[in-house]
Amino acid sequence: MLQRGGCLVGRWSGRNKVKAVKRSNPTSTLSIFSLSTRRPLYPIHHIRWAHGGATAHQQHEAQGAQGSSSSYKRADGAMFRRILIANRGEISVRVSRTCRQLGVESVAVYSEQDRGSLHTQAADHAVLLGPAPASQSYLDAQKIIRIAKETGAEAIHPGYGFLSENAQFSRACAEAGIVFIGPPPSAIEAMGSKSEAKRIMSAANVPITPGYYGSDQSVQKFTEEADKIGYPVLIKAVHGGGGKGMRLVHQPSEMAEAMESARREAIKSFGSEALLVEKYIVRPRHVEVQVFADNHGNAVYLFERDCSVQRRHQKIIEEAPAPNISEELRSRLGEAAVNAARAVGYRGAGTVEFILDCDAPDGRFYFMEMNTRLQVEHPITEMITQQDLVYWQLLVASGRPLPLTQAQLKIHGHAFEARVYAENPENNFLPAPGPIVEMRTPAETFFAGSGAESYARSQGTVRVDTGVRQGDVVSVHYDPMIAKLIVHDVDRASALRRLHQKLSEFHVRGLHTNLRFLLSLSSHPAFVEAELDTGFIERYRSSLFSHHSSPKAKDRLVVLASLQSLVESTVSMLGTHSADPWNAGSPVRLNGTASLHRRWTLSNDARDVVDVKLELMGPGSISRHVLEKANGTPVPVNARVAVTVQNQAPRVYQVESLALSKSGSLSAWCTPVSPSGEQNIWTALISTVPLGGEDVTYVDHDQIKRIDVHGFDLDGADHGYAGSLSAPMPGKIVRVVAQSGQAVKKGDPLIIMEAMKMEHTIRAPFSGSVKSVHYKVGDQVEEKAVLIDVEKTA
Repeated sequence: MLQRGGCLVGRWSGRNKVKAVKRSNPTSTLSIFSLSTRRPLYPIHHIRWAHGGATAHQQHEAQGAQGSSSSYKRADGAMFRRILIANRGEISVRVSRTCRQLGVESVAVYSEQDRGSLHTQAADHAVLLGPAPASQSYLDAQKIIRIAKETGAEAIHPGYGFLSENAQFSRACAEAGIVFIGPPPSAIEAMGSKSEAKRIMSAANVPITPGYYGSDQSVQKFTEEADKIGYPVLIKAVHGGGGKGMRLVHQPSEMAEAMESARREAIKSFGSEALLVEKYIVRPRHVEVQVFADNHGNAVYLFERDCSVQRRHQKIIEEAPAPNISEELRSRLGEAAVNAARAVGYRGAGTVEFILDCDAPDGRFYFMEMNTRLQVEHPITEMITQQDLVYWQLLVASGRPLPLTQAQLKIHGHAFEARVYAENPENNFLPAPGPIVEMRTPAETFFAGSGAESYARSQGTVRVDTGVRQGDVVSVHYDPMIAKLIVHDVDRASALRRLHQKLSEFHVRGLHTNLRFLLSLSSHPAFVEAELDTGFIERYRSSLFSHHSSPKAKDRLVVLASLQSLVESTVSMLGTHSADPWNAGSPVRLNGTASLHRRWTLSNDARDVVDVKLELMGPGSISRHVLEKANGTPVPVNARVAVTVQNQAPRVYQVESLALSKSGSLSAWCTPVSPSGEQNIWTALISTVPLGGEDVTYVDHDQIKRIDVHGFDLDGADHGYAGSLSAPMPGKIVRVVAQSGQAVKKGDPLIIMEAMKMEHTIRAPFSGSVKSVHYKVGDQVEEKAVLIDVEKTA
């Protein structure tokens, strides 16, 4: 690593050396490290040119400069020697991969939080930006441009998010003599404002959703317009996307709160509080079209993607092409998307998003917005078209024409992308940052070449795009995505089977993930039949989450947790303070009348209260060898567990044996005391959380479970539940709605907090009165911090 106290200024030569360095601005520090050549992360997809058999790269090298000059592209048409990637995580890794295949040097930037992260190692060079908050690092446009100039980068690739749709940044790049790998600022500005975009689209005969896009931003005006449109309506931030600044309003009384919340989120995410209101299509499909345009008047569409399955207005599984779309409708969608791009003088990669009305028999669709950047889900388009879209971006930005015409673009097979997030599906999909203790991904396979031969080889393609690895931390400062799993096969049914298979091979431990939910979703009968719309998850919530809420699932949870408590109690009696139970000392026997009573509150939507009574019946015991060996060998434990959920009839299980493994896994052989006598083998990860803490944690099929402890003793004494509401994750308090002594009704908003760029409202779980409020606006809170106490009405 090279580090200098001050900015590095000078020429760079070679792939790994800094030549001619001088110091400027001694108050700042610029840290750079360069990596030696390493094998490619992925092979590039070779692309044939429209006019011959050579690959696009070969054709590019052979041909001279052509095309009109512009401050937003190279004048000579030559490929860049070095580019800076103004982003982080998997998209930075993704861009570096294509650069390396083309022989283009890449410069990564990173925050202090991301020091040593995967994207810095995937690039040829890496430069420190600043502290962890995005405003001081990845959103610092001037610092990024300065670094680009100092490192000799000829262009900047913005990725997606951060500065990717910032017209001022695009313009500043041009003023600095650096090519912005994206559209011109005029197109970003036109499409960055939803209201302006709707006006332009209407003039271009692209169908738009009925709505109000005016300058009167009062609650009264929005309510009046909503009355004309007809409820339900959708409040949206005029600038931005990704579900941020978006609220659904069902009736006039909800308008004021929805607008206030949407404004706060819009200001934080996009720097503008302007809103619009439009008709909410009750059963919409989210279908988007990938477009590309160059500086030579060419524009094409690379077909459509279906992104209808969403949570919190954000995509979770995408597929291409969209199922149940006729060729006639596909052509209409594609032509409308190209018209939209041409209407704003577009250049580069873009995505035009449409709402397809499922209740309209004529395939009616409406323009929603245009994302003036590469999309997160671009890999599935790469899969079905066999094209590298990042390569296309570099080609267009260097001044070259598009490599293929519309007639040459074909659909090959079907592809899915599943986004693996650090989030808790059982807690309304709230982000769940934390350490990645273990991460195992499916084996990857790739295709290369073009034409029928390549397609035959490409069946069964598996790709994992990620910016993290085992040992990394998912930070509260950035998006909680862990990875994207992309699969491709000959048709939708085959690709879906492959998706489910590879999801089952994907393992992440140490924090909450949505992997189990993705497995449930991908095998759901309605999803298999492609009965898709944006309300899919809510419509099928009970069946999608049935594995979490069934009696068997609840019993698994509390029985394992109780056995864990028994093991930890044994460790305590052995006199060890080690967090590892197998490091115990002398033998001990717990038998006869020894018992353990607990009351748990499950962290599910119903907040089920569960009473557990565990008794060691004798002559079984937990002794030194079960703790000491930890080799997975079952050891007899003659115990009985009675589980009572919400005062229902108790279910009784006979625990016959336990086994501990070196990895910290506790397995229990349990037989229900019932006529069937079916034996269950349940496995969990022993937690290091002490019994006196607020919860006990274990991992069940890569899904972290937490059980809140509201009472524990050895004589079965009952400890009541206190109405304390805790922070679901780390964040900042942005509004305190309720005050001490205030009467509240069930569902009333009490406190609003912001975490990972999203607002989360803490609501009253029952009617009662507020006893105390523990935090004020602007306070930073940790996960599970008690925010407010509510006393239930008698």
